[in-house]
Amino acid sequence: MNFKNKDKILILSATYGDGHKQVANAISEAVDYTLPDAEPIIVDIMEWIHPYLYPISNYVYKRSLKKFPQLYSYIYRKTREKSSFSIKLNALFSLGMRSLLEILQELKPSVVVSTYPFAAGIMSQLKEQGLVDIPAVTVITDYTDHSYWIHPYTDQYVVGSKQVRDRLIALGIESFKIKYTGIPIRRKFMLHHSREMLAKKYDLDPKKFTLLIMGGGDGFIGKGLSTFHALESVPTSMQLIIICGRNKKLHKQLAEELKDSKHDILLLGFCEHVHELMAVSDLMISKPGGVTTSEALAMELPIFIFNPLPGQEEDNANFLLESGLAILAENNRDLISKIQSVMKDSKPLAYMKQRSKQYQSKTSSIDALEVIIRTINRVKKQDHAFLPMEMKQSM
Repeated sequence: MNFKNKDKILILSATYGDGHKQVANAISEAVDYTLPDAEPIIVDIMEWIHPYLYPISNYVYKRSLKKFPQLYSYIYRKTREKSSFSIKLNALFSLGMRSLLEILQELKPSVVVSTYPFAAGIMSQLKEQGLVDIPAVTVITDYTDHSYWIHPYTDQYVVGSKQVRDRLIALGIESFKIKYTGIPIRRKFMLHHSREMLAKKYDLDPKKFTLLIMGGGDGFIGKGLSTFHALESVPTSMQLIIICGRNKKLHKQLAEELKDSKHDILLLGFCEHVHELMAVSDLMISKPGGVTTSEALAMELPIFIFNPLPGQEEDNANFLLESGLAILAENNRDLISKIQSVMKDSKPLAYMKQRSKQYQSKTSSIDALEVIIRTINRVKKQDHAFLPMEMKQSM
């Protein structure tokens, strides 16, 4: 590897779920925009440590969520608090200290930022054994805590909500090591977008009720087409924007099933312009991943939760519901009833939009980066601040 002679910010992530990688990308983008003398480097830690087993383990992880969600939920709850079981399982997933040490010795980063819990664990072990003396920052990518995020030699935690901050303090972590910034998101979700111009771009009616459906093959869409058939019972025609992700089979199937729909359908595969589709929508149905949720809050887009996956998504759903940021549908009948209700009376949507202004952060990624840089200064005890005073203005 050949890198420029700049201060390196190493970001450890993994693609077990898209959120860890998206947060890593958001932090990397913030570095590019604000710190010309620093270079962000993203490493998929699981792919690096286990290059041959990684594709198989990633496949098994996704399949187990679909086929055995209750087993995943059991393990998640069983390891939520630190215990002998969680410690043993964490040790298994945290193998790879030597591989990470090789990366650190080669890159010599100024800081290591972990957006994946087991990466944070390996980094903590290296520091505990005195093999490295590099500031370690953990960015928790959901609106909940878990024992696998928490390690004794982590120098700083960046969290998405005050609730998570309070929870970590209750678990004994010093308050100065925890900063609430919101979950880092990419810059394009922080900007204003014209609904009228975007409606024209996507051949939509800006005045017609628009429902954005996300989830792809890994979310509720992949569990069957009954939901889409149920949507036909909504008497008033609406616009449906459906994102299938990289699931080409699902895209083809939906194109056939919905060709005679009473609703106006915009069917998309993998999409780089989700922010535009959020900006042109009135309501989003999605599984409550931490990053997708944060992006929707930044766009002030009300969220409809349907079929959350077990574990952290259930916790995210509880946070959203308790904060007045989302609506929950228990089943197809409940979903249709509540969609019809908000189409007739938009007050619940207006309320959620107003609530999102209190919880969103238009500067979450830059705020997180500021915390990262201040952690470098604190841990290294530098005489001159690494953080430019005008950093926020440069956005």
